[in-house]
Amino acid sequence: MIGGGGEEATATAPAAEGSQPLDWKFAQVFGERTAGEEVQEVDIISAIEFDRTGDHLATGDRGGRVVLFERTDTRDHGGHRRELERMDYSNGRHPEFRYKTEFQSHEPEFDYLKSLEIEEKINKIRWCQAANGALFLLSTNDKTIKFWKVQEKKVKKVCDLNMDLSRAMGNGPVVSSSISASSKSCMANGGCDERSSGYSSIDTSLPSGGLSSLRLPMVTSHETSLVARCRRIYAHAHDYHINSISNNSDGETFISADDLRINLWNLEISNQSFNIVDVKPANMEDLTEVITSAEFHPTHCNTLAYSSSRGSIRLIDMRQSALCDSHSKLFEEPEVPGTRSFFTEIIASISDIKFAKDGRHILSRDYMTLKLWDINMDRGPVATFQVHEYLRPKLCDLYENDSIFDKFECCLSGDGHRVATGSYSNLFRVFGCSEGSTEATTLEASKNPMRRQVQTPTRPSKSLSTLPRVLRRGADTSGVDANGNAFDFTTKLLHLAWHPTENSIACAASNSLYMYYA
Repeated sequence: MIGGGGEEATATAPAAEGSQPLDWKFAQVFGERTAGEEVQEVDIISAIEFDRTGDHLATGDRGGRVVLFERTDTRDHGGHRRELERMDYSNGRHPEFRYKTEFQSHEPEFDYLKSLEIEEKINKIRWCQAANGALFLLSTNDKTIKFWKVQEKKVKKVCDLNMDLSRAMGNGPVVSSSISASSKSCMANGGCDERSSGYSSIDTSLPSGGLSSLRLPMVTSHETSLVARCRRIYAHAHDYHINSISNNSDGETFISADDLRINLWNLEISNQSFNIVDVKPANMEDLTEVITSAEFHPTHCNTLAYSSSRGSIRLIDMRQSALCDSHSKLFEEPEVPGTRSFFTEIIASISDIKFAKDGRHILSRDYMTLKLWDINMDRGPVATFQVHEYLRPKLCDLYENDSIFDKFECCLSGDGHRVATGSYSNLFRVFGCSEGSTEATTLEASKNPMRRQVQTPTRPSKSLSTLPRVLRRGADTSGVDANGNAFDFTTKLLHLAWHPTENSIACAASNSLYMYYA
């Protein structure tokens, strides 16, 4: 991977690999809307996450439900996973997922002490290590985190009943050995009439010739059903809304973050957590920034990063002290003199951060840009990608309709050569970050993802020479993007995820889940 955003870029991957733009194609869609169909608020997807293998995908919605999908094109006829180093999609095949199961993760609650309604919306989902054929995952709403186990259970049925016995009696089915509630009440009351007892109408006398045989019923298991069970509930640890959860590479702990604090949990202990970051000042009037996202390092269990509303990222080492208020590294971009405006601090707020798989780079998303950071270089980002620069002249309108506070997520490819994030009008952008790459693809969450390609370059380097041209293009057009298409602030693509090993992206457009491959 390399930052392609200016003179500070450093190469850590071969230039040729990953430098060619990908040809993205539609794979499948779940929950597609028909023309004119009204979307219910509870059905809007609010979280997406692939598991470590990429064979399972989880989505959460505003109704508190978690829906699981499983991959089918990597399994043989017996249902066993085929170990393939890389799927070949050049022959028209594409990754295929199917609906697996769903369950109600959270319900709406009310905090009587604070007179506060807690909505059921799923904010984040994180997969945990699978074990013994069972899937484990964490899900959270604003206040409560839950640990779920999803496992196939065999459905037991009683068979080989003595049906010939009932026919020999000539009185229908054999009387069950269980006693009904009405029969119990009859016994308690000292007897009942024939209509209420349920037994007197059956003649239990044996036929004159006797019975030829009497078989014991057998309990067999033929079918299986998926059962989701909540193993633990981690509650009452956050005074403010939870914005992030992240698993540790040790497989035993995870963190949860709200606006002012980050807590460390053990998966096995739900009634106790440790506060490792606390940015709450003694006087709340002195508050200058809040925590917006937090994530563990993918391989170093002692390292985590968190972002702030002022556009900075702090790297902390839990080995330094129990309370990690002092960071080991600070990443922030110096402000360019003369560019400050009323919106500068608002659009600088980081909405999401992700570690690259190698742990060397961090990807961050603020309102206007994607930034790629090298954890060994804290002077500034090694690459900056303009997501929707044509909206800069519209910041006043975006502020008035609150769109400027939208929280867009970001993701990296498994090989680290590309990054992706969402925008408005159900568009999302894919950028190449290999050395020499100029890839900047605009895709639409629809069955024809390439129909709204932006022809103008939207990936300027740190040099500001190209910026006035981009700004003029945005200023000269009213209500259209850089390609002349009208943009819609009400349709926004906030959530997306990249497959951990392949060039496959899942993204949410309202209540629909779209999947693409290259």
